Amino acid sequence: MSLRIRSQTPDASGVVLDITPQSAGWRHVGFRVVRLMPGQAYDGVEEGREACLVILSGTISVTGGHERFTGIGGRADVFEGPATSVYVPAGMPYRIAADSIAEIAICTAPAMGKGRLRLIPPEDVALETRGQGTNTRFVRNILDDRAEAESLLVVEVITPGGHWSSYPPHKHDRDAYPDETFLEETYYHRLSPPQGFAFQRVYTDDRSIDEAIAVEDGDVVMVPRGYHPVGAAHGYDLYYLNVMAGPRRNWVFANDPAHAWITRPPVTDD
Repeated sequence: MSLRIRSQTPDASGVVLDITPQSAGWRHVGFRVVRLMPGQAYDGVEEGREACLVILSGTISVTGGHERFTGIGGRADVFEGPATSVYVPAGMPYRIAADSIAEIAICTAPAMGKGRLRLIPPEDVALETRGQGTNTRFVRNILDDRAEAESLLVVEVITPGGHWSSYPPHKHDRDAYPDETFLEETYYHRLSPPQGFAFQRVYTDDRSIDEAIAVEDGDVVMVPRGYHPVGAAHGYDLYYLNVMAGPRRNWVFANDPAHAWITRPPVTDD
């Protein structure tokens, strides 16, 4: 099975992408994208799974339990600024109602329903700059491993055109905490301008997985294991939304030893 999944024309409920643990052949991460027209609604419930509703673009209202968040979101596209998101505990029915044309990512992972429905506004998203030079990228931590959740880790990343990201190549496919954690991962890619492209390689030490993937606007790359660097073509800024989950909710990675030197400080003469 290819690690690349393309967006499709919306179905009757607005779904353009739907990756389940069953379709992916793994256990933890689920990822769905819904595109709604003004006045259209999407009803969902994730049995045994928590959800993070990330508003990719547009304005929506979300109802869950006895609470309703009205007129949330509003960004024109994913490059405008941090997302507004809604955390939905496992088993809680929810409704997304579109106030404008809107796109919403529904990120899911196994959970027991211990959390509470809550809004995650842009001002609560921790911003981080990683790397230097053409390895610089800009990170928006929606649900990091310190946030309130049971399994989910959710993050947005902006990689300027001509830059590399998830680099040097790193992996998180061993359940060996505190040295490394096992986390399945999806990358949902968007490009500006949208006719652009980027490249992502997914490979393991033994090369049992070794795919170089040309990604276009709206593509998902699945990372069941292995290293997974990304390069954005000159002239085209790259956005990706990462969803990670595994048996332990910590993000601890290991760099590819062949490329770990990239992170070492330069040697200077005294």
